[in-house]
Amino acid sequence: MRKHLSTLLKIGVTLVGIILIITKMDLSRIGAVLASINWLWAALALALITASLFLRAYRWQLLLHGLGVPIPFTQLANLYFVGNFFNAFLPSGFGGDVMRVVEASRNIPISIATGTVLVDRLTGLLMLFVMGLLALPFRPASFSAEQTWIVAAVSIIGLIAGFVLLEGSLIRRFGGWLPGKLSPVGDGPIAQVLEAVQGCGWTAVFQALAVSTLFNLTLTAWWWLAGKALGFDIAYSYYLLVIPILSITLLVPSISGLGVRENIAPFLFASAGLVSEEAAALSFLVFLLMRISSLFGGPVYIATSLQKKQSASAKSAPNQ
Repeated sequence: MRKHLSTLLKIGVTLVGIILIITKMDLSRIGAVLASINWLWAALALALITASLFLRAYRWQLLLHGLGVPIPFTQLANLYFVGNFFNAFLPSGFGGDVMRVVEASRNIPISIATGTVLVDRLTGLLMLFVMGLLALPFRPASFSAEQTWIVAAVSIIGLIAGFVLLEGSLIRRFGGWLPGKLSPVGDGPIAQVLEAVQGCGWTAVFQALAVSTLFNLTLTAWWWLAGKALGFDIAYSYYLLVIPILSITLLVPSISGLGVRENIAPFLFASAGLVSEEAAALSFLVFLLMRISSLFGGPVYIATSLQKKQSASAKSAPNQ
């Protein structure tokens, strides 16, 4: 029942966001902007989105190695493609992460799978916040004080929260009163996941942060390329400022941030000279390119499923 309520909430938030777009913006203008797409720039953005899956798979492998769990890179890359495929259909930007946990837990304890997937995501967000803060001193003069404070506040709070989770002692100290399975101490599921998070070790975490730096530069590049595809002349450094805010929309219950991000984008891109419809079109284009990239995981999912069936048949054949 709770799962259904969660799904309905995500769908509801997305629908509210879309309704706000319909009532506040000129849909014909959004359509006109999208109709002007330069498909070469869009194809380059799509290529970067897809290639970034290999970077993220390598980051995950580093974290698993920190726990002494050697899983082949090809297997992790396949899981990332399959997870990305399910992101296209599940009402959450993190639906693919659940699938990665489920598939990886066939070979490793679910607490390790969950913990490493969590740190995998977390290191990406942490480096986004760091890069946002580093870009602030170089913000354009048009970047408003309100935008500056929001980027700074979100980045600082996100960094503090992330390192509290990675360090763990504060969570154990102040969360020990929680009952049973929710407690971060003892042998419950939350405690086991927290142990896996910290068990990665700081060496593996810092390696993952280094890979996340490269990934986030790639992420920024595909937004920049999407902007180019729509004819927007926005500096690469400007995207570094606003993408941390755009990325955390995935934390809002919605369908991969759809509807939420498009309502935030006009505020974030106003200082870059975009009107609301142009900012929404840019966000829609990135969403579309990410959904197209997700579809590449379909053949991988079919191939791996057939391979598992063949392996299972081969193992059972001698016993027949």
